[in-house]
Amino acid sequence: MSTEHKFLAIYLGSTTGSKMAAWRALPEAERKAKEQEGMAAWQGWVEKHKAVIVEMGGPLGKTRRIDANGITEISNALTGFTVVRAASQEDAAKLFENHPHFAIFPGEAIEVMPVLPIPQM
Repeated sequence: MSTEHKFLAIYLGSTTGSKMAAWRALPEAERKAKEQEGMAAWQGWVEKHKAVIVEMGGPLGKTRRIDANGITEISNALTGFTVVRAASQEDAAKLFENHPHFAIFPGEAIEVMPVLPIPQM
């Protein structure tokens, strides 16, 4: 694979999981300090990997599901996304090892998947 392959990283977390419960249980001053630490670490991660970040992405809001039955509001574990370039999926995944999303913040995981080309007709 060339370094031009794109990978979508999805940040996952639960509003009802144990990590979020522990985060919410922190005293406000301690939580605010961890938020500042986390944002500084995230900015450091961005700076370190800026050459391979295709789309910084961002946090995700409430989800609407659209299907043959119409539109409904649903819940899922998707909390944000980033798109990166890497030679392989393994290389892309390694970019997110010890990421602040779960190393400092109460996020649970990051999933990395290739962005495949649209088939030609």
